[in-house]
Amino acid sequence: MPSPTPAGHRHETDYDRRRLRQWLAGEARADGVSRRRLLTLLAATATAAGTALGAPPPAHAAGTPIVKPLPPEWFIQRGTNAETRWEALRGTGRHTPNELFFVRNHTSTPVLDADDWRLRLWGSGLRGTPGEDRPVEFGYDDLRALPSVTRTAFVECAGNGRSYYTTQQGETVSGTSWTLGAIGVARWRGVRLADVLRRAGLSPHAVDVQPRGLDAEYVSGGENLGRVRRPLPLSKALHDVLLAYEMNGEPLPYDHGYPVRVLVPSWVGIASIKWVGDIEVSAQPLFSPWNTTFYRLFGPSHPDGGSAPLTRQTTKSAFELASGATFTAGRRHVLHGRSWSGAGAVARVDVSTDGGAHWRPARLHDRPRHGTWTRWSLDWRPDAPGATQLLARATDTTGRTQPDIAVPNTQGYLFDAAVRHPVSVV
Repeated sequence: MPSPTPAGHRHETDYDRRRLRQWLAGEARADGVSRRRLLTLLAATATAAGTALGAPPPAHAAGTPIVKPLPPEWFIQRGTNAETRWEALRGTGRHTPNELFFVRNHTSTPVLDADDWRLRLWGSGLRGTPGEDRPVEFGYDDLRALPSVTRTAFVECAGNGRSYYTTQQGETVSGTSWTLGAIGVARWRGVRLADVLRRAGLSPHAVDVQPRGLDAEYVSGGENLGRVRRPLPLSKALHDVLLAYEMNGEPLPYDHGYPVRVLVPSWVGIASIKWVGDIEVSAQPLFSPWNTTFYRLFGPSHPDGGSAPLTRQTTKSAFELASGATFTAGRRHVLHGRSWSGAGAVARVDVSTDGGAHWRPARLHDRPRHGTWTRWSLDWRPDAPGATQLLARATDTTGRTQPDIAVPNTQGYLFDAAVRHPVSVV
């Protein structure tokens, strides 16, 4: 049965209470807490007080299947999902705070108990071919007792930027109309999937592994597709994939996979299964709707029957700025943004303040690193009032540069063109 207060979340509650006391005492700035976060801290503290008294599990945010608060100045709600507003990330540092991290859900966030959780490994790719009815099992404490790894990495939905296929290129695509806020970077801690697979008895004949989540079964077009699951080739699973149980130094929040999730660095977000409950290890290739019907490229520019299943993310850039922001003519302004790529580290960012007519190199604020974003800035002194468009264009260490036009596909995945960001000068 789900538990109202998983033990691992108790220290999160204590931290929230300390932050709230600091805010009330006027010391919040020293702890990096702005006053606009008061509602979130109050909500966290109220939830903690209720669960400590044996109250029901925390209610999902009003009208959503998401647990954490979704203040409108931080998030755009999109059905079962929540997109982070880029202006809310201004000044947050390299890692996205957990409370600001976007949420991609197929159904509703499950509230699970780590004490009851088990990870079950089974299939023809293990020695002795354990079946689904007699798996090799690991408990939460079993995982935490294994050698841990900490890694900074982004998680990004494959459809991030999808809306620009329509608004910028005039293409009709299906799926959630994300702008650029379906990404976050966190410091993840967990165990190597490779270590768990080997302890489970990995066979030399294994070729694929398929993690499956513990969220509700997903129904699409009237068809029950089962729980979210997506195969990984064994080569990737053994390379850099984690079973993560911490996010930015805290136990995973409910919305981000508590108690354990898969983290597949640099790949499309669907590969990083949340609330993982079992992993099939197979000596034959595996298939699910999430690597056949979805998360492949279909359309006139792609092979008949679709592309191979999506793996690495594309290169993108975003301004830490609201759409339609206003600037004063004749004054110096500093534009801030972030760029990232699934293929390599971001080595250069060029910015245009006149709709793409002229470009200047931005100043990079981070040493380029694979698997995360690079923060950058550019000074701008607009001369005259009027409307203009800002653009940012990144180049990664593999030589890949964002194009002017993204190659379309029917489901709107992997948009990578430089995005036109409208602003006004007054």
